[in-house]
Amino acid sequence: MRLLYWNLMERELKATTQKVLLLLGAGLALGLSGSPANYFRILKAVGKEWEDINKRAIHRAIKRLYQTKLIDIKEEKDGVVTLKLNENGKEKILKYQIGNMKIPVMKKWDGKWRIVLFDIPESKKKIRDILRFHLKKLGFFEFQKSVFVHPFECKSEIEFLIEFYQIRRHVRFIIAESIDNELYLKRHFKLI
Repeated sequence: MRLLYWNLMERELKATTQKVLLLLGAGLALGLSGSPANYFRILKAVGKEWEDINKRAIHRAIKRLYQTKLIDIKEEKDGVVTLKLNENGKEKILKYQIGNMKIPVMKKWDGKWRIVLFDIPESKKKIRDILRFHLKKLGFFEFQKSVFVHPFECKSEIEFLIEFYQIRRHVRFIIAESIDNELYLKRHFKLI
């Protein structure tokens, strides 16, 4: 993986779970890198992230990654625990470059609306504005100031944004079968 990718990820990733995932990916990059100069660049970038993570948050993040089947954990007889990024985890790292995230268009629309609504406090106004920016960039329709609608499956993308910005308690994701003005929405999304 290119150093540019790691620098981009280092600047953007803030959530502990994504940092742990990045650290595991760095291990993969070290294994694939054949150049000693690249080893030191990767280790330097990873070292800065490692210092910013507290141990309790690491344990919670690792547990969450294990539960979502992004890593494998192997415990040796001598008590050493090995964390290994599995194929799902590798795919997730590559898939979610936050600036390039896209919602795939369904071949046949399932007739359901994905609704994201949020109530992020004024003290987190910057994050609220960033979330609004991401939703618009992903193609969501702004139904109201803090209510966004999309016709296609996007739960994993929304989950990623929620985890990335650590706003789970402020955001809700709803799947609805109908909306009273859906004819307008169908036209907007070119579903008819």
